[in-house]
Amino acid sequence: MKAGWLLSLASVALAATPADWRSQSIYFLLTDRFARSDGSTTASCNTEDRKYCGGTWKGIIDQLDYIQGMGFTAIWITPVTGQLPQDTGYGEAYHGYWQQDIYSLNDKYGTADDLKALADALHNRHMYLMVDVVANHMGYSGAGDSVDYSVFKPFNSKDYFHPYCPIKDYNDQTQAENCWLGDNTVSLPDLDTTKSEVKDLWYKWVGDLVSNYSIDGLRIDTVKHVQKDFWPGYNKAAGVYCVGEVLNGDTAFTCAYQSVLDGVLNYPMYYPLLNAFKSTSGNIGDLYNMINNVKSNCPDSTLLGTFIENHDNPRFASYTNDMSLAKNVAVFTILADGIPIIYAGQEQHYAGGEDPANREATWLSGYSTKSELYTLIASSNAIRNHAIAQDPKYVTYKNYPIYQDETTIAMRKGSDGSQVVTVLSNKGSSGSSYTLSLGDTGYSSGQNVTEIYTCETLTVGSDGKVSVPMNNGLPRVLYPSEKLKGSSLCSE
Repeated sequence: MKAGWLLSLASVALAATPADWRSQSIYFLLTDRFARSDGSTTASCNTEDRKYCGGTWKGIIDQLDYIQGMGFTAIWITPVTGQLPQDTGYGEAYHGYWQQDIYSLNDKYGTADDLKALADALHNRHMYLMVDVVANHMGYSGAGDSVDYSVFKPFNSKDYFHPYCPIKDYNDQTQAENCWLGDNTVSLPDLDTTKSEVKDLWYKWVGDLVSNYSIDGLRIDTVKHVQKDFWPGYNKAAGVYCVGEVLNGDTAFTCAYQSVLDGVLNYPMYYPLLNAFKSTSGNIGDLYNMINNVKSNCPDSTLLGTFIENHDNPRFASYTNDMSLAKNVAVFTILADGIPIIYAGQEQHYAGGEDPANREATWLSGYSTKSELYTLIASSNAIRNHAIAQDPKYVTYKNYPIYQDETTIAMRKGSDGSQVVTVLSNKGSSGSSYTLSLGDTGYSSGQNVTEIYTCETLTVGSDGKVSVPMNNGLPRVLYPSEKLKGSSLCSE
């Protein structure tokens, strides 16, 4: 019985191929900041203190209804490894990116059994677990030229690391790969991943991590700071979908890493997406062009991670408190190409700016399921999940922008006859009402389509165009009415 149970868990993890991940929708959370074991929604968490606030893996398990209620099928959690123990000039290692012992878990988050229980709880809901990993560096409290290498496990010798040199020019790729991140307050000793002994240790470790904790996917930190030839072996050793962080908006630079990893975070899309919707004077044209740019220049845009918020960039609501703009940018994230990633707190319109302000405790929202963005995200994930169930080709159909003007963009995704058409506006909450006559939708003359947020039925005209009522800058999403059956949308 026990052996069968273990085999069952292993089969779930091994099934998580890139093709399987295309159909997922990811909720990203900082373990320390999402949910506490005691279930508190009032426990204080001052982001400026940069200290542990008490979030745990058990706390996540207790709030999976909240996450799944938005239609998410996967979660991504921050690194699980043992961290530097000191309270540094930059606070504590609550975020998980200052590891010192890769063979131990961060006991602030819980035990090995707790992490395994989280994987089990997710798999019982047919959800996936993605874990953040760091291969580029370790973490040390103090200056880079005075590191005691003996504190690192297993990299306990200076020989495992590049010689100390701080990165001065991040555009110099040789410096980016061979010199050190961090500074004299917290240095991030840079592992020499060109050495076979370092590669061997990492490849063995990542395979064991995935196997021991039934992990379905990995998000990899600081990918561009490691030479490219390290990554194929790492991805293969992991045996699951790996998406890398390459913090650069240039498609030629960033998408080149998709030749060595399954996917990357879609930073090329992030910047024009932010600029299109962070104000009512945003540039829609640049976003329209970038959709086509990414589609043409990245090896596979359907395996990229699409996002507008994370723990490294200011939250969207720090740029504008306009709820309509926030809704439009969230809908793009979910219904454009790639794997959607929503950052915990985005659904509650959190407005933290630069790190550490953007690392708020989600529990202080009370996990409201009535907030405007929570319900919008739930509906958006619902139509995406339903479209995937109806049309297996939906996830590999590359998003096709069909209309743009100074304030509006429309795009189509999915096979003809069952496609999702998304119309977005940056007019904002006080934007005027207008009717958009939209062609090139792929819908048939006389066909009824439903706008999923208002549940209004629209009929395609004899000219093949559909008149879409737009008001208050709100997003609109169309889907064939007869194909809504079996979904949770519009009483179908």
